[in-house]
Amino acid sequence: MSGMEQPKRTLLEELHAVYPDGEGAVVAWVVAKIEGLEAHIQRLEAQLAKNSQNSGKPPSSDGLKKPAPKSQRRASGKRRGGQKGHEGHRLEMVAVPDAVVRHRAGQCDHCQAGLAEAAVTRVEKRQVFELPAVRLTVTEHQAEVKCCARCGQETQAAFPQDVQQPTQYGSHFRAQLVYFHSGQFIPLGRTAEIMAGLYGQPVSEATIVSAVQAAAAQVAPVTAAVTAYLVNTPEAVHCDETGARVEGKLHWVHSASTAQATVYAVHPKRGTAGMDDLGVLRQRCGWCVHDGWAPYFRYDLPHALCNAHHLRELTFIADQHHHAWATDMRHF
Repeated sequence: MSGMEQPKRTLLEELHAVYPDGEGAVVAWVVAKIEGLEAHIQRLEAQLAKNSQNSGKPPSSDGLKKPAPKSQRRASGKRRGGQKGHEGHRLEMVAVPDAVVRHRAGQCDHCQAGLAEAAVTRVEKRQVFELPAVRLTVTEHQAEVKCCARCGQETQAAFPQDVQQPTQYGSHFRAQLVYFHSGQFIPLGRTAEIMAGLYGQPVSEATIVSAVQAAAAQVAPVTAAVTAYLVNTPEAVHCDETGARVEGKLHWVHSASTAQATVYAVHPKRGTAGMDDLGVLRQRCGWCVHDGWAPYFRYDLPHALCNAHHLRELTFIADQHHHAWATDMRHF
């Protein structure tokens, strides 16, 4: 079979091949096979034992066998709840309420005598914080049209710059559409339901999309400035990506952030194509913190790995392989 791959020998054929070399060769062959099988079994068991709490696997990969929650925090020894000396917070009275409702004392609780003519000695106060009844207010803008006595031509007064349609929503209402949908990640249909429920005003999904697009255009210069900051800051920039559905298809939300600034970008690809689209790593020279996913290392910059993932991996080693050093390192 010259020039062709030789067929793989069976275990029996391999054993027959080493048998003439004596007992030592046979024993060595058996030991090597056993060690190889044990290593293979260990790899398979390790693969089955990994989940979102002891590896970098996402929670969505756990399926129906979700592990019980297991915090990485160690007991502090302190009692639960607020600690001694902790400054508490509660709903405090305001000095000037929006409305005052006076409740009259008309009859004595003890002898049932009338109190209409009695002087008020003091007033006990309780305040209720409540939302007012909310409805949309409609402002009609009327532009005067006049005819010039000299030339006979008509002149119409100008409408405000932000009043461009016969009917339209105001900037505050459109800002709430953007906040619910893009700020709180509420789907279009549910955002429309919220606005109808809160204000009794039905809103189409197209109106929400239009408001989001207009807001995106307005904040584009801010996004560019934040991206430039993340490219040049000496602080470590933290990067991550997570799955998201766009029109029913899997996309990826890429993020880069410090404690003060964050940019996001949605892209069909999880790897460097999406990272490049975010516009930070391809220009950055400073430190980048991430979960160790291979595409990050394609960028020529200093890398640091996320300790949350280190803790998960140490948890796996300690639980699966029972190495004491992993437990010690996890506590450290």
